This record gives sequence, C-alpha cells and structure tokens, in this order.
Amino acid sequence: MSTGLTGRIVTPDAIVDGRLVMSGGRIAAIEPAPVPSDAPWLVPGFVDMHVHGGGGHTFTTGRAPAARAAAAFHLSHGTTTLLASLVSSPYDAMLAATKAYAPLVASGVLAGVHYEGPYLAESRCGAQNPAFLRPPALTELASLLEVGAGAVRMVTLAPELDGALDAIRLLVAAGVVVAIGHTDADYRQVRTAIDAGATVGTHVFNGMAPPHHRAPGPAYALLGSPAVTCEFVADGAHLADETLEFAFDVVGAGRAALVTDAIAAAGMPDGSYELGGQAVVVANGIARLAARPGSTIASSTIAGSTLTMDAAFRRAFAVTGSIVFAAHAAATTPARALGLTDRGSLAVGQRADVVTLGPDLAVEAVRRGGRTVRRPATALA
Repeated sequence: MSTGLTGRIVTPDAIVDGRLVMSGGRIAAIEPAPVPSDAPWLVPGFVDMHVHGGGGHTFTTGRAPAARAAAAFHLSHGTTTLLASLVSSPYDAMLAATKAYAPLVASGVLAGVHYEGPYLAESRCGAQNPAFLRPPALTELASLLEVGAGAVRMVTLAPELDGALDAIRLLVAAGVVVAIGHTDADYRQVRTAIDAGATVGTHVFNGMAPPHHRAPGPAYALLGSPAVTCEFVADGAHLADETLEFAFDVVGAGRAALVTDAIAAAGMPDGSYELGGQAVVVANGIARLAARPGSTIASSTIAGSTLTMDAAFRRAFAVTGSIVFAAHAAATTPARALGLTDRGSLAVGQRADVVTLGPDLAVEAVRRGGRTVRRPATALA
C-alpha cells in the first residue's frame, strides 16, 4: 500500500513541487505537480552523527532506557538517524555502554556508537574529563569492536598521540569511521592522519588550535582536504554565523555536516546538569562547565550544546539562503560520511525518512521509514 505527501520536495539537486509517494518504507516516486503557495517543505530526515543526549536523558552513562528516551526526543525534532556519542571514560564504562547499545543498534533505534574520546589531547580536551584521557591501545580498541559486533560506527581521536596512526588503520580496516578532534596536532600531523584513513573533522574549529597564518593547524588541514567531512555545531555559541558562512563556502554542501553535540539539557530548562562526571551549568541555553569549587569565576568552557537538528537546519538556511544546502548538511552529507547509503536524501529507493516543515521551517511532522512518528499539531488537537 502506498501513501503520499504533497509539498515542496527538497531533493539532492533541486526543489520539486509535487507529490512524494512512499511504499514499503521506501520512497517509490516523486511526481511533479502544482502545489499551493503555502505548501509545506518536505526535507530528508536529519542525520546527527554527534550527539550525547537530549530531553533530560543522556547516552553517556550507558543506560539503554535513557538512550531510547534521548533518541525519541531528537526524533521528535526530525532526527531520524543518530549516533550515541560517549565521552571519555574508563575502559569498563565504554565496554558496558557498548554492550548495552549494541541491541539498540541492531533494532535501528541507534545507527551506531561514537566514541568521542578517551583518545584525546589534554590541552584541547574542552569539557572532556581529563582524568580519563589516554593514548589509543590496539588491544583495547579490538576488544571494544569485538563486543560491539558492528555497533561502533565512529571514533574521534587526536592524531598526534602515541599509537594514533596504528589505531586509525585498525579502525578503518574494521569499517569504523575515524574522526579527528580535540587535538593539538599541527597541519602535517593531521594530513598524515587523513592519509591513514581519517575522514571526519569533529566539530571543526572547536577543540583545536584556532587557525593562524603562520601556524596552520587542524582547521586548515580539515577544511582543505577533499576527503574530509567537516562537522559544524551551528548553535550561535560554538561558531559565529560568519565563520559558518566562510566554512560552508570552503567545503560546500558535499562536505558540511551539521551536528548538535547536544547533551541531556537539550529541550530542558536552564540549570545544572552533568557530562562525563563533570558538572555543567546551562544559562540562556548555553552549556558550560561549572566553575571549580571555591572559584568565583564562571567557566568559559563550552560543554556540548542544547541544540536540536531542526534549529541547526534553520540556522544553516539563514546563513546560506539555500534550503537544498541545509538539507545536504543536515542529512545527505552526514549519512554519506557514515556509509549509510539507504537514507539521507529524498530520492526514489531511499528509506522514507521525511520531515515536514512549515513556512517558518518549524517541524510539523516526522516520518521514519514511511511511518509517522510525529504528527502535525492540528492532527493532535
């Protein structure tokens, strides 16, 4: 049985007015036809490759019920595919979380697990807990991959650490995406890691030395490499809009990936939260590490975000003026970076992950595999 949606359909190459036909959980046809001037936008379900939690729930503790709830929260905001991003933690905690999340990956609740650490540079660890940082060990990684049985999808590491290049080669051979981030590497070290198989830049500009014309560091190397997909946290706090504009111009729609880097506080009130064993304070929607005990100086270290992908989509559209670009950055490009070839675009044969947006680009409905998971507010009234 087929069903259809009428609107302004944002395909990978253009906007097509007409009807999107879904059958068997897939997109069966896109039929051009006139639509009303106020017809909704139909965009691909968002793909978030870097998210730690949301809706008051976190991925970082390795609890399956919390992971389901966090995924459901982001699904309501149009994210039909996401990775459960863990922060730096001891091996036993990583092992337990990987075991707990493997069934969720197998059932499709999660698209995989992302280790953002612990193989990071202490000097650029940001809100990661420095007590848990360590160089990559091949035996540790091999054990985690074995337990995950395909659940581990991406690993962020600092390429200048001892053993990092061997770790990159091991992970790539196992089909795991390697991302470069939280690093104090120089330009050449990053390019060497890319040559070894790294293909993603973790929240580019953040967690690395700022670009300098006499000391080109990770940002230049990542932005300048045609093989690298660059993550951007488009929340107005991590990056100025002008920086986004510059970066989007450099990498283009095919290499820009919007991510939320969201923590449990996404969708929640300002207040106190936790990330990887460290206290976080959210004020005016911006998450930062709490001040150290006894200090009267507020911390300036950003600790993830309260962003959702629909808000990131709207900011990307505001910066570029192109809804096609925004759809690429929020869905098509991250899906391709993760090797998820069955989703990420509105095209015949793709999984029917469709987000319906109103004139203001607010989410009105979400369909995942053709099944409605969020209905328009009018339908709920």
